[in-house]
Amino acid sequence: MTSLAETFENTPAEIVRGIVILVVGSAIIPLLDAFGKILVTTHDISAGEVALVRLFSQAAMILPFLLYVDGPGALKTRRLGLNLLRGACLGLAGLAFFAALRFMPLADATAVFLIEPMILTLLAAFLLKETIGWRRIVAVVVGFFGALIIIRPSYSMFGIVSLLPVAAAFFVALYLILTRRASRGSTPLAMLFYAGAGGVLVLLIAMIIGHPLGIADLTFRWPDRGSTWMLLIGAGLIGTAGHLMFIQAYKLAPASVLAPFGYVEIVSAVFLGYLIFADMPDGPKWLGMAIIVGSGLFIYFREQRIARHPQKPPIVR
Repeated sequence: MTSLAETFENTPAEIVRGIVILVVGSAIIPLLDAFGKILVTTHDISAGEVALVRLFSQAAMILPFLLYVDGPGALKTRRLGLNLLRGACLGLAGLAFFAALRFMPLADATAVFLIEPMILTLLAAFLLKETIGWRRIVAVVVGFFGALIIIRPSYSMFGIVSLLPVAAAFFVALYLILTRRASRGSTPLAMLFYAGAGGVLVLLIAMIIGHPLGIADLTFRWPDRGSTWMLLIGAGLIGTAGHLMFIQAYKLAPASVLAPFGYVEIVSAVFLGYLIFADMPDGPKWLGMAIIVGSGLFIYFREQRIARHPQKPPIVR
């Protein structure tokens, strides 16, 4: 996908602002996850409810702004079903990630989730028929190995639930693949609104089915404490603000410049995990995080090199 920022030349000042905005967005997004972890562990709010409120807040906050700026015509899209499907993927990703946070430390779950660029690489090969060379395949495998280093102790303690961040990463990668397909004919803000609406729709259906069956992560409970409402509203505000920052950042700077700065997220997650939950990764988990970040950066720099030499892509078969 070619970002909006890559359709025209950005000035150096714009690129710097884009980097700053992305770093701020990546730094605050783990606060959404921290609020979610507090809600599911100490406020008896289900993962489904946290994800539902987060995406409902996104749709509700974006809609009036969208209508004010562009009028009702801004909601028109030639690919409504595809845009709602994107939202469904985002909703399922939120459900999986918040369910994982009930058991896993924030930094662990975030680090495993960061294999998403590697899953995206594989999905692009299978679904978009993009060609990937053996070096990128090796980087993906190494990245998964790093994730396994983090997952292994969690798996022995929590079982299959420790794989939920992998599921969240898969659904976000699929969301991005669908975004490539749906980007024509829709504005970025409209796509953000439909992502929220689609997520709300799929989570409502899941909770209507899951609540009567007593599935813990799909139950709904009306909050009875002011602090619960504050955390839910805060999660919605932070999630929406973070995504708006990402949109603005990619308007101001090319994706190829911004990509490495997304790893600020793991730094923020480690800090918040220690500050709020007194969780600090041990040596093997630090190693796993380093492997995941290193593999992601290798794929990024590989893509940059190929982009600079399109006539002779350095792919060895």
